[in-house]
Amino acid sequence: MAHTVVHFEIPADNPERAVKFYRELFGWDIQRFEGSSEGMDYRDENFEYWMVKTVPTDAQGRPTEPGVNGGLMRRMYPNQPPVNYISVESVNDFIGKAERLGAKVLMGKSPVPGMGWFAQLNDPEGNLFAIWETDPSAGQTAGAQSQEAGNARR
Repeated sequence: MAHTVVHFEIPADNPERAVKFYRELFGWDIQRFEGSSEGMDYRDENFEYWMVKTVPTDAQGRPTEPGVNGGLMRRMYPNQPPVNYISVESVNDFIGKAERLGAKVLMGKSPVPGMGWFAQLNDPEGNLFAIWETDPSAGQTAGAQSQEAGNARR
């Protein structure tokens, strides 16, 4: 697996203003993600998120040409920097490897329901980055997973 940047997030004090800026500057397709805090117990109920498409995507949301898509959200804390997400085979394995190399875990393994898992870390130089593991079963309850497995056998 290539460990490449697969997603970015841009924090903003005024997301509507930032959306307008990036749409007008680059022509990006930016749409508010409905249900922004649904199923995400680590985020507050007022969490706002916009999906940013810098390149076209297929039916599964993967870029169909070179480029990286991302998100834009209301800033959650003062001086929150933008963050790049790097694809990995296993968030757990890479958290361990990163810690052995001197990284500090800021947010442990967390689900994005139906999409995958992520964690946010600081490298030894203090730079924020995130790791991403694609897993459509992320964040589902055991009951939902077993029901899906049953449906798949039919």
